[in-house]
Amino acid sequence: MAGAGASGRDKRATAARLKTALGSESGAAAAGELRALLERVLAPAAGLGGGEAAAEALEWCRCLLSGGEPWDSFVQAVRAYDPATLCGLVWTANFVAYRCRTCGISPCMSLCAECFHQGEHAGHDYNMFRSQAGGACDCGDSNVMREAGFCKRHRIKSNSNVPCVPKDLLMMSELVLPQFIFSLIQHLREGYNEPALDLPSEKDLHKILQVLEPHVSFLEDLTKMGGAMRSVLTQVLTSQQFYKDLSSGVGENACAKKSHEKYLIALKGSGLAFPEDKIACGMQEQGAGTSTLPVQGLAGATATSGQGDSSDEEDQDGSQGVGKRKRVKLSSTTKDQSIMDVLKHKCFLEELLFWTIKYEFPQKMVTFLLNMLPDQDYKIAFTKTFVQHYAFIMKTLKKSHESDTMSNRIVHISVQLFSNEELARQVTEECQLLDIMVTVLLYMMESCLIKSELQDEENSLHVVVNCGEALLKNNTYWPLVSDFINILSHQSVAKKFLEDHGLLVTWMNFVSFFQGMNLNKRELNEHVEFESQTYYAAFAAELEACAQPMWGLLSHCKVRETQEYTRNVVRYCLEALQDWFDAINFVDEPAPNQVTFHLPLHRYFAMFLSKAVKCQELDLDTILPDQEMLMKLMIHPLQIQASLSEIHSNMWVRNGLQIKGQAMTYVQSHFCNSMIDPDIYLLQVCASRLDPDYFISSVFERFKVVDLLTMASQHQNTVLDSEHERSMLEGALTFLVLLLSLRLHLGMTDDEILRAEMVAQLCMNDRTHKNPNPKSGIIPGSLSFESVLSAVADFKAPVFEPGGSMQQGMYTPKAEVWDKEFDPVMVILRTVYRRDVQSAMDRYTAFLKQSGKFPGNPWPPYKKRTPLHPSYKGLIKLLHCKTLHIVLFTLLYKILMDHQNLSEHVLCMVLYLIELGLENSPEQESDEEESAGGQERCHDSWFPGSNLVSNMRHFINYVRVRVPETAPEVKREPPASTSSDGLASSQNSGTAQVFSLVAERRKKFQEIINRNTSEANQVVRPKTSMKWSAPGATPQLTTAILEVKESILSLLIKLHHKLSGKQNSYYPPWLDDVDVLIHPEIPRYSHGDGMTAVERILLKAAVQSRLNKRIIEEICRKVTPPVPPKKISSAEKKTLDKEERRQKARERQQKLLAEFASRQKSFMETAMDVESPDADIAMEVATSEQHVSEAIYDCVICGQSGPSTEERPTGLVVLLQASSVLGQCRNSTEPKKLPTTEEEQIYPWDTCAALHDVRLTTLQRYFKDSSCLQAVSIGWEGGVYVQTCGHTLHIDCHKSYMESLRNDQVLQGFSVDKGEFTCPLCRQFANSVLPCYPGNNVERSLWQSHSNKCMQELVQEVEDLQEQLGTFPVSISSETNLSKEMESVMKDIKSTTQKKYTDYSKSPGSPDNDFLFMYSVARTNLELELVHRGGNLCSGGASTAGKRSCLNQLFHVLAMHMRLYSIDSAYNPWRKLTQPMQDKNSEQQPEVPVLYRDVSSLLLIQILTMPQPLHKEHFTCIIKVLFTLLYTQGLAALSVKCSAEDRTAWKESGDLKKNTSSGEKSWEVLLGHVISELSKGKIYEEGETEELRVVLVNPDSVECYLQQFCLPFLRITSLLQHHLFGGDLPSCQEDEEFTVLASCLGLLPSFQSAHQFTSASCLDWPVPAFDMVSQWCSELVSFADKHPDQVKALLIQEPKWDLPRLLQLPENYNTIFQYYHRKTCTVCTKVPKDPAVCLVCGTFVCLKGLCCKQQSYCECVLHSQNCGAGTGIFLLINASVIIIIRGHRFCLWGSVYLDAHGEEDRDLRRGKPLYICKERYKVLEQQWVSHTFDHINKRWGPHYNGL
Repeated sequence: MAGAGASGRDKRATAARLKTALGSESGAAAAGELRALLERVLAPAAGLGGGEAAAEALEWCRCLLSGGEPWDSFVQAVRAYDPATLCGLVWTANFVAYRCRTCGISPCMSLCAECFHQGEHAGHDYNMFRSQAGGACDCGDSNVMREAGFCKRHRIKSNSNVPCVPKDLLMMSELVLPQFIFSLIQHLREGYNEPALDLPSEKDLHKILQVLEPHVSFLEDLTKMGGAMRSVLTQVLTSQQFYKDLSSGVGENACAKKSHEKYLIALKGSGLAFPEDKIACGMQEQGAGTSTLPVQGLAGATATSGQGDSSDEEDQDGSQGVGKRKRVKLSSTTKDQSIMDVLKHKCFLEELLFWTIKYEFPQKMVTFLLNMLPDQDYKIAFTKTFVQHYAFIMKTLKKSHESDTMSNRIVHISVQLFSNEELARQVTEECQLLDIMVTVLLYMMESCLIKSELQDEENSLHVVVNCGEALLKNNTYWPLVSDFINILSHQSVAKKFLEDHGLLVTWMNFVSFFQGMNLNKRELNEHVEFESQTYYAAFAAELEACAQPMWGLLSHCKVRETQEYTRNVVRYCLEALQDWFDAINFVDEPAPNQVTFHLPLHRYFAMFLSKAVKCQELDLDTILPDQEMLMKLMIHPLQIQASLSEIHSNMWVRNGLQIKGQAMTYVQSHFCNSMIDPDIYLLQVCASRLDPDYFISSVFERFKVVDLLTMASQHQNTVLDSEHERSMLEGALTFLVLLLSLRLHLGMTDDEILRAEMVAQLCMNDRTHKNPNPKSGIIPGSLSFESVLSAVADFKAPVFEPGGSMQQGMYTPKAEVWDKEFDPVMVILRTVYRRDVQSAMDRYTAFLKQSGKFPGNPWPPYKKRTPLHPSYKGLIKLLHCKTLHIVLFTLLYKILMDHQNLSEHVLCMVLYLIELGLENSPEQESDEEESAGGQERCHDSWFPGSNLVSNMRHFINYVRVRVPETAPEVKREPPASTSSDGLASSQNSGTAQVFSLVAERRKKFQEIINRNTSEANQVVRPKTSMKWSAPGATPQLTTAILEVKESILSLLIKLHHKLSGKQNSYYPPWLDDVDVLIHPEIPRYSHGDGMTAVERILLKAAVQSRLNKRIIEEICRKVTPPVPPKKISSAEKKTLDKEERRQKARERQQKLLAEFASRQKSFMETAMDVESPDADIAMEVATSEQHVSEAIYDCVICGQSGPSTEERPTGLVVLLQASSVLGQCRNSTEPKKLPTTEEEQIYPWDTCAALHDVRLTTLQRYFKDSSCLQAVSIGWEGGVYVQTCGHTLHIDCHKSYMESLRNDQVLQGFSVDKGEFTCPLCRQFANSVLPCYPGNNVERSLWQSHSNKCMQELVQEVEDLQEQLGTFPVSISSETNLSKEMESVMKDIKSTTQKKYTDYSKSPGSPDNDFLFMYSVARTNLELELVHRGGNLCSGGASTAGKRSCLNQLFHVLAMHMRLYSIDSAYNPWRKLTQPMQDKNSEQQPEVPVLYRDVSSLLLIQILTMPQPLHKEHFTCIIKVLFTLLYTQGLAALSVKCSAEDRTAWKESGDLKKNTSSGEKSWEVLLGHVISELSKGKIYEEGETEELRVVLVNPDSVECYLQQFCLPFLRITSLLQHHLFGGDLPSCQEDEEFTVLASCLGLLPSFQSAHQFTSASCLDWPVPAFDMVSQWCSELVSFADKHPDQVKALLIQEPKWDLPRLLQLPENYNTIFQYYHRKTCTVCTKVPKDPAVCLVCGTFVCLKGLCCKQQSYCECVLHSQNCGAGTGIFLLINASVIIIIRGHRFCLWGSVYLDAHGEEDRDLRRGKPLYICKERYKVLEQQWVSHTFDHINKRWGPHYNGL
């Protein structure tokens, strides 16, 4: 040791000498000496030699740096010069940090806990969060946060007053550090071996890193010395000179040469270009003049544009040439050659970062590099270096096996660099950051491209990413994308991006890789074998890689000045789209049965258009492409909408569940505003600009329902099965409604959108605060969010049903929202599941019923829309085009005629569309116009014009339809005459109309194409017409002519009649009240069913045109005549028949239901009312005459009823569990608090369990073991509690039930092998069956007649009964089934608790142990029932558990076993209690004196050793005797408590009254006697202890003390009597509890009036009192002679036990969190990863911590066994949730801390302040005390001892 010390001294001396020498003239020589010394000390060989050498080297460095001073004082000295304006604390993953949105400028801003608490953030919008990837504290950095939020330390701009650093302080550092860092780099070079192809050498890397750990830690310590040292380090790291001198590898040193070669090998693959392109690169290099690159290696070289064409032709692993076309394009846009090249390093920092990347970002290195960031020069240099290595980072990341960890560490660094706008801008300008990022992303994705199969599989040139590749599946790209999004959030950087055309082209290229990925092909024949789950990757990729950058860019296009950017993006986006259409060979028809949900190019186009119109006032038409392009653009989004409908119609069912998953994800909250919203908007734009007839017919064609739209009653659909027709038609109409009524991007303001979104969410379900609306991209917490929320919703505070589910605080829509704002269209758009739409409608219905607005089943209400933005006015044309009107007319007609496949939903949508058309009519038409418009009428037109208002009244007479020959229409061809009649009568009808949507669409398509293209040869497109087979193709189609003679108006009126089921139900309202036409907005019409809707539409039609009004009136008059036209009557008749049939069906159903209900009721009655297995074995006995002698039980398995017999016993379903709840009682009423500071600690020695334990050990020290074990009860800890659900079953049935469970492979939440099961009837958890004793109930009646035997006789009888122990009614010798079962249940009871809770005797395995355990089980159950009743019996009534008590059965089982142990009659306590005995105390270890025995235990021993069933009179006798003992114990305890003077006083007053008649029943006399007897020994001699002194001069207080002393015994006894003999417990006030219980137990001879009642009057001495008392006291006296110090301690003091409580928790969760989350574990002294704290005793434990594992049990499980005998309640500090461990299972219980909105915050994800919810905590405590965790919590799982 001395040597080491000396060498330390030598080092210091050498260092001091060198330092002085360096300062003097001979500096050069000294420098040489220093260099040699360092080379020797730091040689890699030495360093790798092991820990010793490394430690030695570091010791030298410390000495040299400090120049021989002590290291600590050197550190202090340097710290003094720290101009700390930035905090810069670096943390790693899982660190708890804070983010304050009020103070942050950058969204990534974060603060360490210390700076946060030192700053002033009260009332700010902040949250705590757990760092995912690590980060650094931004306090003091005004680029990232506002100065107001700085903490006290970093607020002072302290650079002014920091003194200048003295030169000689850091002189040595400047010389030593370069060599130190170089040695580090050499280690890294040495250690690296290029991994062999087959397996990477990760182990070796880890080894090197471990060796280097101390070196890096040393550097880290240096950075913590503050600014002065950091600037030295910066200088060393960035100086090119040092690097040149040390690392060129041109030394004579062979070792250095070798390491340099390794370094060159490692560098080889670091460029983007691949090895085979090297030559190409090399040639270019000279040409481009790369050699003259400036320092940063990236700035200068802008190579010629041709430069890269050859550089990466053959990049694709040679396997696919697909990428080539794109690849060439790509390279030509890369402006910067250097990114392709091998890296060149010019300083230590660059090489250090290079190795950090090579070694996959070791945590220590990352932390060191980040710790340096507060130094501004370093920050800039490091950022540039990082950018220079960006491509290399990407390559390493792709190869990495630990890509997750690596990603986190990359982001940890990059977020610090790129969040700073100033820095990001600088690097963008100087290092082409944007170019690099985009290029690197492009390269990364290029490695996983495959050929697209969309549209034209053979000839497609388009490539897409393959979502199955690891790169996408594991999200490996996210660090790069997240950096990109981060820098785009800076306006200056985003502007550069949007101005740079080349970059935009490249970016659109990148986006097009995702266009059409993850293509789904509909399986038509059999179910797909393997369901691919690639869609997760696809949706994530589109959201992260395409949509988020898009939103980032859009956020900078908010004002007019940014119009140019939008034009750029739209232009390149359209170019990319055109390329895409060409690449997939798209003409005009999409390929059938294919769908991709990913069209990012379409969405970019759409969202930039929307921004242009909304914020930049651009004219939409200037940026829209021509019609042909619009037609192409519309196809794929429309295909998605149709496919959604197909998927919901189960047409894709053979593709498996995942296709449903895609359809849901597409509309799901996180994705919808980047997916479905842009798609629908794009379709709205196309619809507003294209021909409406073309658009509408395209929609119906895409949805495959064209063939359905015929007037004929039968049709053939060539493309759709009939079972899908209805839902596809509903889908098509719903889509049109969405398209025409959504205004999200067509004119709504942001606040209106937010409000609409929120209302839609709230209407589906009440929501918690965190998710009323995640859709709109507006974060909860923003101002508008809170104000809108309070405007539309009411807060419902959480409510609790005890034992019910935990509620959270919810928001529910206000009434006026339902009334005015409920918008079914928005709800349909936003629902993931169809059931949510139903849920919204149900809630709406409930609201209308409740508010009395509408009683029936309402239809979705029609909601007025925000006016359209002028740019989109064209959308209205859709509502006013003939095609749509024909469809609506056809559908109305079909519904009226009851054709198949039409539903109420179809009608609802048809009416909605008509109403939309009336609301948005183009302009008021003049009424005179009707006769004109002739020129419009070409021969095939159904309607004269395109305006819905006028078309509604147009009558259509005949329609020619194509029908199958079987159709009914064919037979009724109208005779020619009618036809001509018709023609003559109405001149506007033309000939019979025929209409084909498809033909119409083709025609329009030709027109558009002709308009757009000069070459006519493009007109003919034969390719597609094949699909719609010519009419002849399906043979038996024939043409029929239908007579219709209806207009839309007449159809509506007839529909009204049909819906109401009455003729002439419609009467125009304006005939009575003209005002209706002037104020059509009548609330009466706003809610209602179909009839209301029809009325509303007719009213609107009438308001819009006088002609319509007149026609409506005419139709109504025409319909009125009593003889209706045949057509209608048949329809009407059909309806009526239908109604009648429905009515009958309903009645039948009602009848069935009633019958079923009554059956169920009787079943439940028999099931639930199992003849109460309660103490009163059968209740009927008490009521009926005594002819029933046996209890009857129902078996819930076989359903038979019968008594329990010896051969076939019945049993109660019970759950046995060990419990330590009783042991947790404390004798103070002040509840214990959970410690939240070091000072507060919880000491467990005042608990009930601890005190009982101490008492037993003390007794065992002085008295005979076997008698000790009968003087107390155990089971305060680890006692067995038995509870039942009250159901019974045959024990043999139960066994077969268990067998079947064992063979059942279903995963159950319980373990059958441990005997666990659930009750077959009520499914309550259970684990044993308690046999019912075959009792008859005769004794019941016996005790009712009072017995006249005197006390002495009874005492004698009890003694005799105890003697004949052998005569147990069920003789043990003959093993019956019953006794076997009793044995086995006893085994179960024993094995329920741990061995340590049953073995208390000194001689292990002694029978006394079992004896003690058995009567203690009874005691535990009685005491627990008392606790459940609140600790006293004032409430009275039957047992709280009602029929669910099993004490009676338990007693029989225990009694049978206890009687196997005979008590030696000499020791029988009964003798000692009832007859004076001569003292024969000669043994070494005396018995426990009677006054030290626990009376309740004696009671149980007496009762359980008597033959069962017990007579009531004997029971009473036992109680009376024991009461005398108890009373005497009370007096003895009292006598010890009072002072000597008091004692003398009592003694004298007692002597006076001694000889009065009631002397034995007066406490004064007895107390006097006790005192005089005890005075004989040394009992009172010990010094008076102050605190025991109680002033008991007042007789009332003595009386009160004695009553309190006796009460616990009386309570237990009353409960016992109640269970054994039935009879309710009386209820009473607290102050009279004693008297009521005493009389109930028969202790009080007759109830005297209260004022003269004393407790002593209950005494009934079997032998003269004074003799007994003297005998009992003499035992104490003789004990006192030997052990005077123990006498008092052992006297029974009944402390007032409070009810068991959990620890009290602080109001605010942060108090707990801050104290515990950094607290170290007492066992392993580390800070646990998952700390937890026990809520019963406050112990701090590691959850799942392997450090604290003992014999394969983790710490929480161990603690649950020690603290709660298998039940543990733990609060998980880092998650704020509570877990329950119960035996081998555990469950998550929930949280008792809620935020201000009444919500949990599991895992502290949101990090908002949390407050205790007292109701929840009460519920938790209740479940703990009542042992009901197993029943109430449903989700249990095994923990395998791993918690």
